Amino acid sequence: MTQTEASYHRVPDEVPPPPSGCPVTGFTPFATDYLADPYAVLDGMRDTPVFYSSELGYLVVTRMEDVSEVFLDPETFGSQNVQDPVFPLSHAAQAVLAAPDFNPVAVMSNRQPPDHGRIRNHTKRGFSNRRMRILEPYIRRRSHDLADALLAAGSPADFVPVFAHPLPGETIFRFIGFPTSDDEKLKGWCSDRLAFSWGKPTEAEQTEIAHKMLAYWRYCRDFVAAKVDDPGDDFTSELLAVHKADPAELTYREVESIVYGLSFAGHEIVSHFLSNSLICLLSRRDQWDQLGADPSLMPAALEEVLRFESPQTSWRRVANVDAKVAGVKVPAGTNIFLSLAAANHQPDIFENAGEFDIHRHNARNHISFGKGIHFCLGARLARLEATVALEVLAEQIPSLRLVEGQSLERFANITFRGPRRLLVAWDA
Repeated sequence: MTQTEASYHRVPDEVPPPPSGCPVTGFTPFATDYLADPYAVLDGMRDTPVFYSSELGYLVVTRMEDVSEVFLDPETFGSQNVQDPVFPLSHAAQAVLAAPDFNPVAVMSNRQPPDHGRIRNHTKRGFSNRRMRILEPYIRRRSHDLADALLAAGSPADFVPVFAHPLPGETIFRFIGFPTSDDEKLKGWCSDRLAFSWGKPTEAEQTEIAHKMLAYWRYCRDFVAAKVDDPGDDFTSELLAVHKADPAELTYREVESIVYGLSFAGHEIVSHFLSNSLICLLSRRDQWDQLGADPSLMPAALEEVLRFESPQTSWRRVANVDAKVAGVKVPAGTNIFLSLAAANHQPDIFENAGEFDIHRHNARNHISFGKGIHFCLGARLARLEATVALEVLAEQIPSLRLVEGQSLERFANITFRGPRRLLVAWDA
């Protein structure tokens, strides 16, 4: 894979040694107990807020104040590693991504200042009030359609493929401007990025995902090229207008790369958000019924989902220079694992942190969307999708419930948390 400092994906470099004087553990997010309940594992490690994972080759940071400090110091702690595979790629996967035309560049989550600010200023305009007003009727209409599809599937049904996976994917495709006729193909190409950058895929899986990434990148390039002469009322056309007005302000390759990156950011993570919301709420029937009776409670309920069972349980940084984290000396080049899950369950911030409560007064103090210059641009859209989806489900299928006794299998990766399948049932 052709690799430069500006590459969107980079193969991991050699792992620096553990910081001197830092506790070293065998902690890994791939452990069975962590995948089942990361919060219990992390609660048992609170006496050691900073430690080094020999399994990952990362410094692990768990306290909210320390996680926030790293987020808020982008000069010291860079984000250039957040889209990189955790483990080295196989030669076969690297060969696929060595195609001369596979050359997306870092643009948002993994771009460093000052370029990050320049690109973000133009990208955030796409998430305007007007764009949200355009998208909301579509999200509501598709939510009703997918609720109908769930009912048509018959009780019980798997919520993930019928509702949770299609809605966010199709929403972000409409936002970008992709035609509906390409939805199934696009969802097929975009659905495995989680495993590539944050998982531990086999060599065969790496190669398969690499082929999908290459196909999707080529699609994005062709789509952007077509929009140059045929603009519409969509995010891609807005970016191209900025480029046309001043090519130095937003380069053509950056436009292509923003389109390439957005599909994942707005898809699998939001799918997990929807599924996790049902897991939290349907297993506490009184709180689900309260939402059905009073939809005004929905925003606070979703903030509690984001705190209690976030679809994103960690994020990454790398030390650009020699630094300190919670008093530990961290050499330049050290990869850092920021445990959002631990911070969101910190007992001195969130009273009875292990309990789910839609009436929690400070649930919005969670850190699931990050902090600082890289705060998630899609947070507003994710909240909108979840709000509308749950409103529709509560209205259209009020007896919706989780199938009792099912075992929830989560995707094995270091960052994102959601079920592979979620069986739900309802009264006929």
